[in-house]
Amino acid sequence: MRIVSEPVLVDLLAARLADRPDRSDRPPLIVAAGNFAMPTVAVGALDRAVPVYRLFVLNAQHGVPERPGVTPVTPFVGPGMRGHRALEYLPCRLSLVPRLFSGAHRPDAVILHTSRPVDGKVSMGTEVNILPAAVEAVRASGGLVVAQTNSRMPYTFGDGELSCDDVDLAVEVDLPLASPALRPSSDVQHEIGARVAALVPDGATLQLGIGAVPDATLAALTGRRRLRVWTETFSDGVLALDRSGALAADAELVTSFVFGSGELYAWLDRNPRVRLLRTETVNDPGTIARQPGMTSINTALQIDLHAQANASFVRGRVWSGFGGQPDFVTGALHATGGRAIIALPSWHSKTGRSTVVRALAEPTTSFQHSHVISEHGTAQLWGSAQEQQARDLIEHVAHPAARPGLREAGAELPV
Repeated sequence: MRIVSEPVLVDLLAARLADRPDRSDRPPLIVAAGNFAMPTVAVGALDRAVPVYRLFVLNAQHGVPERPGVTPVTPFVGPGMRGHRALEYLPCRLSLVPRLFSGAHRPDAVILHTSRPVDGKVSMGTEVNILPAAVEAVRASGGLVVAQTNSRMPYTFGDGELSCDDVDLAVEVDLPLASPALRPSSDVQHEIGARVAALVPDGATLQLGIGAVPDATLAALTGRRRLRVWTETFSDGVLALDRSGALAADAELVTSFVFGSGELYAWLDRNPRVRLLRTETVNDPGTIARQPGMTSINTALQIDLHAQANASFVRGRVWSGFGGQPDFVTGALHATGGRAIIALPSWHSKTGRSTVVRALAEPTTSFQHSHVISEHGTAQLWGSAQEQQARDLIEHVAHPAARPGLREAGAELPV
């Protein structure tokens, strides 16, 4: 690992990415850490070094270079890429994203945001996810691995530990890690969280998606005991579970990426109970299905009377992507004692529309859930006939103002 200054990094990136044998017919593809771990200094150096390139980032936050010549590429759209005119959205389950790197999306460089070296290794810290696969792909093809080493990045154990010998260039920074804005849960979200928590017994294994409803659910679970965690991501709610004594003391907490408060990041640093593993392991439906009492808790933008969920599209445009929802829904349904729960408010407050609709007009993200929950109640779906599923969604999940129209629409559904 060669540590260089930011100006020198610009020069070296320009030289290395201009000299790509047999690959000069297309712009270089750069994979960078995403979510709240984007290596902004190193990505800024890249942007000054290379006039035209494709940038592959998962759930990119604000700060992605946006200018002619930069093409954002992603299977999961974050606010930093949402609405970008040049966006290349790659529909793909999260568990399969690493396979993209061995084909048409083979990277020319990977930019990581890591800890400082410890005993000859750096750690990818809060963002492991698809990055080990990207590093392996770029090393196999003779590409470049760049690390932005940060004294404030926690050292986490698992698949994100990387030998310094496998890093070509590094730039040192001392910058606070980004954290999501704190948004207090509403009364509706608290009610949904309580209803979801009622389905989670002691000893269950938890997967929770991103958002206010999963956060409210975690807050309602502090009285449980022997809970386990096998999830693609978690935030401060898991720290609260740990402090309340709700988690099994003898079980590792398995995830793939983490974001939250500075307090959470400090708790993660060299914490032997937490393992950040690669996406191919965490999101593999077969592995998920082996977790005891696997309980998948996700949210959606819409649910229809066929019990199909849309969590990805708004008015015909991609809002996010599949993410890990279909992986965990499938895995949870195959687990012994497993449940796959979709939890959502019954009403879109901004649009004044029901979230329960007759039939989706947008692409389906996941389907065949065991339960759908809103602030009004719980519909237990798995094993019920189509007509019964539709009735339960209308009477227990839909907003009362939407029920008359949905009853009429449900009567017209083909069986």
